[in-house]
Amino acid sequence: MGAGFIISPEKAQELGLESVVGLNAHIRPYRNGRDLTDKPRGVMVIDFFGLKADEVLTKYPATYQHLLENVKPERDQNNRASYKNNWWFFGEPRANFRPALRGLNRYIATVETAKHRIFQFVEAEVLPDNKLVAIALEDAYYLGVLSSRIHLVWASGTGSTLEDRPVYVKTKGFDPFPFPDATAEQQARIRELAEQLDAHRKRQQALHPSLTLTDLYNVVEKLRAGQPLATAKEHTINQQGLASVVLSLHQQLDAAVAEAYNCPPDLPDADILTRLVRLNHERAREEQAGHVRYLRPAYQAPEQQQSALNLPPSAAAAATTATESTGPQPWPTELAQQMQAVRNAVQQSAQPLTAAQVAARFRRTKPEKVQPLLDTLTALSLLRPTEEGTYAA
Repeated sequence: MGAGFIISPEKAQELGLESVVGLNAHIRPYRNGRDLTDKPRGVMVIDFFGLKADEVLTKYPATYQHLLENVKPERDQNNRASYKNNWWFFGEPRANFRPALRGLNRYIATVETAKHRIFQFVEAEVLPDNKLVAIALEDAYYLGVLSSRIHLVWASGTGSTLEDRPVYVKTKGFDPFPFPDATAEQQARIRELAEQLDAHRKRQQALHPSLTLTDLYNVVEKLRAGQPLATAKEHTINQQGLASVVLSLHQQLDAAVAEAYNCPPDLPDADILTRLVRLNHERAREEQAGHVRYLRPAYQAPEQQQSALNLPPSAAAAATTATESTGPQPWPTELAQQMQAVRNAVQQSAQPLTAAQVAARFRRTKPEKVQPLLDTLTALSLLRPTEEGTYAA
């Protein structure tokens, strides 16, 4: 891709980061697989995707010269036309994927080829290397399901290997994976555990910069297998990473996700795969019939969201009745979970909802409890109010 794109924070400052207007959007933190599983290098990357060469020269002349001297000579010798002709672009940017990251505060990432299959949140400003699998979801509920034993069994069964390391094949491991039909209460529990797991790992690594996720999970797997820690290094890692806490959170997460799938937590791997394949077939039949369980409906199917806003009153009422036919859900106890539950209720609705309609979707909840949450979500641009006094995604 051209080594000259990767620069130190000091070099970024020299090129005008923080002083040249607009450059902050084009010099960003950069992570590859080793940065996530080992120790972050703290490097940055020059990312001028979307700009023409003369725009870069006009707006950011110092950075243009850096690329002209350190990238273009190498790119001129590249037989790949897209690299040679677009020499100021870092690699071949995923133009069809980048819009999915807009508006997110974070996304889920996993290293494509790694000894341990670990999913974690990455801040939205970080540009992922091509060897990371980036998933444009910021809800910890999805992080929890992906981190569970049930998904790891599926990923192992659908993936491949490079030497002795598992490879996560996105087109087989993620795209056809059937997420559970979890209740709001189950989602809240999975979300809580996933947030705790991600925060715990990040906190312990911040406290102990030498601690790597690979070393931590080597110890976690020994503890899971009931094997004694044999070396001083393993004991140190156990104390630095609090590995028993990591294992406990994973075990609780496994149990919570298994409950969402309505299956025993100790189900054998072969039975897990059998159930998931059967569920995948059920979802395929649903999609053939026109029902798609979008993970981010406002992004994935905006035209459907818009058409729902234009439903006549009679059709809107029928849609509301159908959506609410499953009955009210438990009202979460924690404020953050309540915010997420209200946001999900509006986003998953076929038409805009009033505060009373949102409240009706939860047990023992009144509109006056819901209204401040709707106002806050609107202020954060996570929901939008309509002229009719309702709220939409």
